[in-house]
Amino acid sequence: MPSFRFTTALEIRFRDLDALGHVNNAVYLTYFEIVRTRYWKRLFGLPPPDDWGFVMVRTECNYRSPALLGETIDIAARVSALGNSSFTFEYRLIESRSGRLIADGLSVQACFDRKSGRTVPIPETMRQQIKDFEGLD
Repeated sequence: MPSFRFTTALEIRFRDLDALGHVNNAVYLTYFEIVRTRYWKRLFGLPPPDDWGFVMVRTECNYRSPALLGETIDIAARVSALGNSSFTFEYRLIESRSGRLIADGLSVQACFDRKSGRTVPIPETMRQQIKDFEGLD
């Protein structure tokens, strides 16, 4: 499996914690969103919200070890699969100093035409930019 070519760092914030003192399970999807947005910005710029052209159709998160206040995590993302109208992001969260795996997961997005309310094929220019960046065939 190819390596992750895009990573961003994030310090755990107090607001991310739950009553047990570790990052709340729901916050991990926000971490996925942060790295996915930064990935997209790197490849395509940051279009206005009306021009995103895809919707979330699935998310999955595997919690491996707790993330704690004051830790810095490296959040990695890659597009690992391209379908006709959908694509899969994979994520890995690693504690920066120790290298401890905190979580991993995925999300599936489908290209979507808001006017028709239907999925549409991935635009060829988008497909090619992702393939070039990720080293996919």
